[in-house]
Amino acid sequence: MAIRCRLSVLMGEKRYNIQDVYEKTGLSRGTISNLYHDKMQRIDYETLNKLCELFECSVGDIIEHYSE
Repeated sequence: MAIRCRLSVLMGEKRYNIQDVYEKTGLSRGTISNLYHDKMQRIDYETLNKLCELFECSVGDIIEHYSE
């Protein structure tokens, strides 16, 4: 079992780039980039909350648990 971040998929659907997400959420560009490239080791609640509000989705739409 593993976990992956689907931020790149959500950004693609809305045609957002990292700069767009940075401007709309106030999250750091580094955090957004790491999430986009699925390189994060941990994510805090406030980050998830801002992304859920921006993409009008639930946490499960951003973070996915899957079988390898």
